[in-house]
Amino acid sequence: MNIGILVPATAETRNIAAIAQRLETAGFESLWIPEHPVIPVGFQTPVPGGGRLPTHYNRWADPFLALTVAATVTNSLKLATGICLLPERNALMTAKIIATLDLYSGGRVILGVGAGWLREETEAMGANFRLRWKLLRETAEAMRICWTQPEPSYKGELVQFPPVYCDPKPVQPSGPPIFLGGHVPKALERVARTYDGWCPLANDPADYKTKVNTIRQLARDYGRNPDALTMSAFVDPQNGALSVDTLKAFRDAGASRIVLFSQSFAKEIAEGKALECIDRVVQVVERAQKV
Repeated sequence: MNIGILVPATAETRNIAAIAQRLETAGFESLWIPEHPVIPVGFQTPVPGGGRLPTHYNRWADPFLALTVAATVTNSLKLATGICLLPERNALMTAKIIATLDLYSGGRVILGVGAGWLREETEAMGANFRLRWKLLRETAEAMRICWTQPEPSYKGELVQFPPVYCDPKPVQPSGPPIFLGGHVPKALERVARTYDGWCPLANDPADYKTKVNTIRQLARDYGRNPDALTMSAFVDPQNGALSVDTLKAFRDAGASRIVLFSQSFAKEIAEGKALECIDRVVQVVERAQKV
């Protein structure tokens, strides 16, 4: 089983290059960097899960710039967003940014994407919060066209552009895989219809298995090959105590990748303790090799 890790990139996180090198040396498969372009001051949207939003969310760096730094000092480490808020980005510019990173990294990019939960942020970035899911889908579709066609064009309800040249193309033939986060029934349907896989928060393998099976059945209903979808999960590393049995349970539930994440773990990384955190959970990578 592959093991990734979520690393919030902040000024305090400091040396992304050193972090990426340590991850690759330790056998981690992927580095996942999250995105919030801005956090509006005094926002009123309830925080998912309740409580207050951790203050380090206010300070996140651009994920693609951070991943570019990681790409320059690694050879095999997958470079992932976890997650990228596509409705808050221009489709053409983002397609070019991602294709460029995929080109220069030798085809190592993975996109975890979502529509966003923070209304004030979505609106500050110029998007209609009510239409964010449609905008997410159209942006993903438009980017795929940019990555695969010599003179791409797209005419959606929200994303539109005439035939253009949009180069370079990614190394990955169809472009980087796009995985959707989310847990609600509608999100499962969206994965099955449009995306290349699923990357939710998940700490219950049994619940995860039920939802994976639902996605695969829905994919069949849409005429897609369910075996072509890649299932990942963001899972609490339990301070390095995540067991072989839990890893096996997620594998048996359909996950091919576990991304280590919890709010307390991410806070430590964002505040400058990334290398210490990696050392604390590296045993999970060693356990995963037995799964």
